[in-house]
Amino acid sequence: MSQPNIDASKLKVTLTESPKPDYDNKTLSFGKNFTDHMLCIKYTEENGWEAPEIKPYGPLAIDPAAFVLNYSVETFEGMKAYRAADGTINLFRPSMNMQRLSTSSQRIKLPEFDQEQFLQCIKELVKVDQRFVPDQYGYSLYIRPNFIGTEPNLNLMYSKEALLYVYLSPVGPYFPRTVKLYANSEQARAWPGGVGNFKLGGNYAPALKPAMDVVAKGYDQILWLLGEDHYVTEVGTMNFLIFWVNEDGEKELVTAPLDGIILPGVTRDSLLALARQWGEFKVSERRVTMPEVLRAVAEGRMLEAFGAGTACVVCSVSEIFYEGKSYAIPVDPSNPDAVFGPLTNRLRTELLDIQYGKTPSPWAVPV
Repeated sequence: MSQPNIDASKLKVTLTESPKPDYDNKTLSFGKNFTDHMLCIKYTEENGWEAPEIKPYGPLAIDPAAFVLNYSVETFEGMKAYRAADGTINLFRPSMNMQRLSTSSQRIKLPEFDQEQFLQCIKELVKVDQRFVPDQYGYSLYIRPNFIGTEPNLNLMYSKEALLYVYLSPVGPYFPRTVKLYANSEQARAWPGGVGNFKLGGNYAPALKPAMDVVAKGYDQILWLLGEDHYVTEVGTMNFLIFWVNEDGEKELVTAPLDGIILPGVTRDSLLALARQWGEFKVSERRVTMPEVLRAVAEGRMLEAFGAGTACVVCSVSEIFYEGKSYAIPVDPSNPDAVFGPLTNRLRTELLDIQYGKTPSPWAVPV
């Protein structure tokens, strides 16, 4: 007999007796403010998934010997809810987040879950805390689903107990300016045969010290390079895209392929799809090396470069430090004060217009 899966129809809701005051959009920074409630769904191998519960936001009770605390059996997602001008609240391509969470959880042998039912529970959580969805363009409600192994067991096996939980955080613009990158070829965020293409907590902790080291040097993020040819992979925790005139004389938007090293970003996929719909220039997913980037800069073929992800949407790159030298990356030659390059801004505007309901699209999913 199969074990019970997640069933949104059994969702229990317990409302807080101490609601938080509304946040002022001007004070919002990423990931520091939280709403009144969270969603929790427990699993045991013996009994399957329990009834989902929305309850007041607060600490979790976890055994000290839990898999998540000892062996980093944890994966997570990043999503957002957006308030349209008519008050409708939209999620953006949430099925992609559910699929990626499922794929990542399978890699660390967490239990399977019904993606549609879990998504429905998330929608209900957003409805409960909908007053926290900002009503200003460029602001949103960040949604963080977490999936952790909770069984108290120090044996290196799989966790027979798990917890899916989700909390919400109203956020403003992540990088309201251009960013400066420090190219790192000495350390690797991901490598062939590893888990860089999965959104696992264990991928992030080892990158914290290198990231803080470059911040101390006056840079914003690491540009991760891999191998002897200095293959350009990702920037910080974002996908990295380049717009240039390639060596064949073609205008090209290019980013690293999904080769097992690169995280399959939802924003990445969306930007590539938009650019392909335009049909105005070549769009490629292929390996690019740092020497190729430097040649493009030296020859005046570099047009723009930017990072892309759920948190920042897009952020233009204005400088890359590599092997002892800084290289200026064009943003918008016609406007020295520009925060976004022309293509970056066009992609950002089209994406935001979909997310905020200005442009009708099946990518915008009402809660």
